Amino acid sequence: MGASAQGHFVTLPDGLQLRYVDISGKDGGNGEPVIFIHGSGPGASGHSNFKQNYPAFAEAGYRVIVPDLPGYGASDKPETLYTLDFFVAALNGLLDALDIQRCVLVGNSLGGAIAIKLALDQPQRISRLVLMAPGGLMEKEQYYLQMEGIQKMGAAFAKGELNDAAGMRRLLALQLFDESLISDETVNERVAVVQQQPVCVLSTMQVPNMTTRLGELQCPILGFWGMNDKFCPSSGAQTMLDNCSGIRFVMLSECGHWVQVEHRDFFNRQCLAFFQEARG
Repeated sequence: MGASAQGHFVTLPDGLQLRYVDISGKDGGNGEPVIFIHGSGPGASGHSNFKQNYPAFAEAGYRVIVPDLPGYGASDKPETLYTLDFFVAALNGLLDALDIQRCVLVGNSLGGAIAIKLALDQPQRISRLVLMAPGGLMEKEQYYLQMEGIQKMGAAFAKGELNDAAGMRRLLALQLFDESLISDETVNERVAVVQQQPVCVLSTMQVPNMTTRLGELQCPILGFWGMNDKFCPSSGAQTMLDNCSGIRFVMLSECGHWVQVEHRDFFNRQCLAFFQEARG
């Protein structure tokens, strides 16, 4: 979709500039806008994470907004602490700037943690959540002790091993069960971004364990998790099911951290059906 390459920029009241894609569906949008929140990782961006998804949602009639989080994509990358509240404030500022009073959040990994926190902070603003292997469900030390992908990603980024296509491809292979799905386009997109990212984007990231607050979530939730995830353990699905109401989870075999890539068409169909059902 041609519009995906363009994007817009907004400067928030604190001076932070964010890039985002904003595509209105047919007839100006069908229901609440859908906000796609990408995950963390070297070279990540909104378009790179969701380019196989958001055009289908726009085609179905929804207004879709795909931001680059601060520290990622073409958004500002300040030398600061990358806490969950920092990301939530930035996304909240974007919604304010676009005068979006109520919306759907679709979040992967870090983006899932951001979506959960924003829904906890402003339940009136979020009508429903779609979460793919969300973060924020265990202590940071547990992620690093347990997850191969987290360990290798941090080490490769710190050593500058991701500034070329070969290094980036090795990292992205950890994200997927079927690494043949990694395109040269995605590799090159991420290499271009990672060369601009300060080390603090990953080294200072702080995502608290929000398990004890999950019961406060008030909106319908649809979740996805790949059983071969090397970044966020699939046991997190049970954590959410045990603590949330109005929730359903889809578990997929032969699937890594990027459900929306490895099972693109299934993911898109399930989400669109969930949106229609929730509206009914």
